[in-house]
Amino acid sequence: MSSQRARLKVMTAGIFSLLLTLGVARFAYTPLLPLMQQQAGLGVAEAGWLAAINYAGYLSGALLAMLVGDLVLKDRLYRIGLVVAVASTAMMGLSQDFTIWALSRYLAGLSSAAGMLFGAGLVLNWLIRHGHRSELGIHYSGIGLGVVLCSVAVASMGGTLDWRGQWLALTALGGLLAVPALAWLPVPPRTMASQGAQTWHDSPPTPAFLRLFMAAYFCAGIGYVVSTTFIVAIVERLPGLAGQGKWAFLAIGLAAAPASIVWDFVARRIGDLNALITAALLQIIGILLPLAGGGLALTLAGALLFGGTFVGIVSLVLTMAGRYYPGRPAKMMGKMSLAYGSAQIAGPAVTGWLAIRFGSYEAGLYLAAGIMVLGTALLLLLKRVPLRAAAAP
Repeated sequence: MSSQRARLKVMTAGIFSLLLTLGVARFAYTPLLPLMQQQAGLGVAEAGWLAAINYAGYLSGALLAMLVGDLVLKDRLYRIGLVVAVASTAMMGLSQDFTIWALSRYLAGLSSAAGMLFGAGLVLNWLIRHGHRSELGIHYSGIGLGVVLCSVAVASMGGTLDWRGQWLALTALGGLLAVPALAWLPVPPRTMASQGAQTWHDSPPTPAFLRLFMAAYFCAGIGYVVSTTFIVAIVERLPGLAGQGKWAFLAIGLAAAPASIVWDFVARRIGDLNALITAALLQIIGILLPLAGGGLALTLAGALLFGGTFVGIVSLVLTMAGRYYPGRPAKMMGKMSLAYGSAQIAGPAVTGWLAIRFGSYEAGLYLAAGIMVLGTALLLLLKRVPLRAAAAP
């Protein structure tokens, strides 16, 4: 098999893993939520708890990725995670018990970490070992494609299947996605896995750089989760936009699909940090545009701008983290994802409190934009912090 053909199969396996673990197992909950509230009796508070439990599952997976060093074990956990993604989706349609749903959402969160972190680490390691560019833009295009996939799938089934039938149909779709995701990603060689840290020279950043980097990524997590969690509800309540929330969610996915590849090219031209700063500034605009009172046009423009930047930020940060630890790429990816994931629990909680206090979710968007401004300032500060410790004389 030619080198480029092998690369294409590996990258496609990574994309399919994200279509399954994020698009089906995780993101499908968002467009199916209104249907479950109408037909399955899911309450508003319970819906929030299920979302939080899902984030907790992802955090658990990020912690596991940070602790596991053996590449062969990571490969096994990646493959188990894909099977768990299919099973957790089936659990949603096979039961109407809240405890089962909660367990499903936790397992779906774990499987998301398998695709986002273990899968990305394995793909990046393969690229480095075979002399290809150490970029994950193509891999992370699966995030946006996953949003598009679940949006289109749920919209196409809306008139024919009830909530239970849609979850089971998504389970079948997930089973199909799992086949190339499992078959096309080669198992790493055992000899290299046991000596990964020695074979691939890690070049970790300084503690000061890492702390600021994690704090900036936490801010990005707030900006991400507040918008993605509440954008549909916000759009539905804007004057003249009732019933248009689904289009905003679809616009986010359409913009996110090519975004990580685009930001790879931007980073090549202006550098990783400058690309991150640019993406963060554009995301702030995307968060605020739906509140500008410009109707559906400005709302969709904001959704496109937001979708085109949040995936780019994730892709750039995790690619940088993987480069610092080429022998154990998920090590720093896990640390960064803990920062990002903890924001995903804190953000909705604070936004919910603000919504109760002020009567709408708009205050949460202003908060998200403000925290993104802080995160951008931290990224600017990183330009003055040494990336590497000074060599000993």
